[in-house]
Amino acid sequence: MKKYGMVLVVLTISTLTVVGQEVDRRAEVIGVIDQLFAGMREADSAKVRATFHPEMRLQTTYINEEGEPQIVNGDIERFVQSVGSSEPGTLIEKIWGYDVQIDQNLASVWTPYSFFVGDKLSHCGVNTFQMFDGPDGWQIIQIADTREREGCQSEPNALEQELDAMITAWHQAAAGADADAFFGAMSEDGVYIGTDKSERWLRDELREWSKDAFERETAWAFKAIDRVITIAPDQRHAWWDETLDTWMGVCRSTGILKRTPEGWKIAHYQLSVTVPNEKIEDFRELVEN
Repeated sequence: MKKYGMVLVVLTISTLTVVGQEVDRRAEVIGVIDQLFAGMREADSAKVRATFHPEMRLQTTYINEEGEPQIVNGDIERFVQSVGSSEPGTLIEKIWGYDVQIDQNLASVWTPYSFFVGDKLSHCGVNTFQMFDGPDGWQIIQIADTREREGCQSEPNALEQELDAMITAWHQAAAGADADAFFGAMSEDGVYIGTDKSERWLRDELREWSKDAFERETAWAFKAIDRVITIAPDQRHAWWDETLDTWMGVCRSTGILKRTPEGWKIAHYQLSVTVPNEKIEDFRELVEN
């Protein structure tokens, strides 16, 4: 037993060491990106240039007014010079999260952002960084970004408020029997799990099953008593749990949201009836008979 215990300790220490190393490398990658944006904010072109690999590439993608996808190659030297010629505090890029993936000496980072010129919001989108860990440490070898001017996040808590309003509107759509709004808020592969053990539907299956309910004035009316929303670091996924006032009494539910090209969609939702602990035996007897 002592031998096995020693092996377990060694394995645990080794595992913690590896995890710690991965955390350190992630912090190093994010540190380089933070240095880039600090250099832009401070109008320090040398600080910005130090984050770039000599073979760095800069690209932007967008949809033009005709709805056609476009890609533009940026000029690195012109970008660095523009940083150095700006006034400090002019070029502000706010990052709303980091999704970091690392394999050997390659890192890929996804960062949703909003870009400000001074205190004026210019545009928003997503940056994708490709980074290389070489003799000079982590350096950026490519940045590609998307750009749009509508629906931009301006404050750290704005996304949470947006998602909270979306979930509330989703429940209100059911209360108002608005099938298009209710099912339109779900992803095509969205899953809805009801309170009965047989109730697991894909979105379109649920729409067919509940057709009669949505032909009434109210399909069903759920009102949130409380709700907690958690946003993933990549800003592309979020989940929530809530307590609901329903015709079944107090229920609890959980849901998962994902960011799609059409905006945020509900990808998974599960509803459950609450049973007080002291009544669980009566509940079991009721459902088993």
